Order: sequence, then C-alpha cells, then structure tokens
Amino acid sequence: MFNKVEQVKHLPLKIGEVARYVIVPGDPNRVEIIASMFDDYKLQGSKREFNAAIGSYKGTDVSVVSTGIGCPSTAIAVEELAYIGAEVFIRIGTSGSVENTIKKGDIFIATGAVRDDGTSKQYIPIEFPAIADFELVTNLIKASKDLDIETKVGICQSKDSFFGEVEPERMPVAPYLNNKWEAWQKGGVGASEMEAATLFTISQIKKLKAGAVLAVEVSDEETVKKMTKLVLECIHIMEKDRKNE
Repeated sequence: MFNKVEQVKHLPLKIGEVARYVIVPGDPNRVEIIASMFDDYKLQGSKREFNAAIGSYKGTDVSVVSTGIGCPSTAIAVEELAYIGAEVFIRIGTSGSVENTIKKGDIFIATGAVRDDGTSKQYIPIEFPAIADFELVTNLIKASKDLDIETKVGICQSKDSFFGEVEPERMPVAPYLNNKWEAWQKGGVGASEMEAATLFTISQIKKLKAGAVLAVEVSDEETVKKMTKLVLECIHIMEKDRKNE
C-alpha cells in the first residue's frame, strides 16, 4: 500500500530530532517557557503553529512541541511526531471549569476526555472512549504528591468551538449547547478544553501513551512552570521505572 505519510510536512523537525517524551502545549509561546525548566535545551524552529525545542531533564531527553488551538492541528502534530519517533505525549494546557467543585487556579489531571470534537470521529466511531494512559495518570498523581503540588483528577471535555462554550446564547444552536453543558455538569466532568480527546484517541489507536495536565482559567507563566515541573518529574519517574524493568 502507498504510504501517504512520506515525510513530516508541517513540523519543523525530521527523524532523529524528537525525544521519546514530548510535552505538547497548545500555545507556541509556551514552548520556550516550558523548555526553560529543562536542565538544558535548544530551540529547533517554528512552522505555522508548531514551535519545537529539545533538551534534557535529569539525564532524560525531552521534547516540547506546540500543537496550536484545537483538535485538527493536534492530530497533525501527534501523527507527525509519532512518525519521527515520539512515544509519550503529555499536554500542558489551560481549561475552563465545568463542574462547580473545580475552581479557578486548580491544576487538573485528566483521566479521560468527552469526545465533543470532530477530529477524533475521523479516526474511530464515537463509542470508542478517549482515555489517558493509566501509567501516565498514576505517575502524574505521584509526582504531584512528591512535589506537594495540589491537583484535581477527573474527566475533561474537548470541544471545537471556544465561543460556543463562553457565549452559547448567541449561537443558533444555543439550546443544544446548553443541554449538553448541563449533561457534562451532571456527569461530573471537571474541565473543558480543546485538544485532549483527539490526543488520547490517536495515542490509543497508535499504541502510544498520552496524558494531560490543565490549569483551570489561568495561563500565567508561573502556573505553566508549575505544571512543567510536575510533568518533568512524572517523566523522570517513568524513565526510572522503564530502566528497572
């Protein structure tokens, strides 16, 4: 069969230029902020919404590549990163709050995602769950305890329309949007964002590992660095366990 993915068409990277572990923020401007928490790093370039850097943390190579906003560009990033050798993806992002126990400023570890996006439906029927990798979730929780970083854990919702969430009343389908939002609340969904469902779905299909750490309604540099510290410690734990197998 002809392989349509003959090369990486969108990322500023080639085979051999990505680590096994990749942190995937949405915002390209976060790439250098995240990389600054590594022991060392170098910027690798930018192309469209995709900025890239690589470095190391406690002896383990780590990449950081932005995905842009939304599931379509996230799918492109994950597909191409996997093609050139990435195996573990951890999203660092921001979210809104859905269920009222999740408050502004909380750090949220996603165990799974409501597939309220369109992209993941192009991969597999909607009945297939978007679940974060169990090992990643477990070690993110462990790292948060080791670092004394308070976190909430639960399901997030991934949507395609930012303004459909924040201003549903001006949409022609407002009753539909409001009814679904109420259902997510009653179902105990904690956070709402725009990338995790596709990240989890593609990673499961391709037998890769994926997780997500979200800051609820805040996006300041200090919070991004706190999440990065948590993710890097998780990677360190995972790599130690892998070497001891």
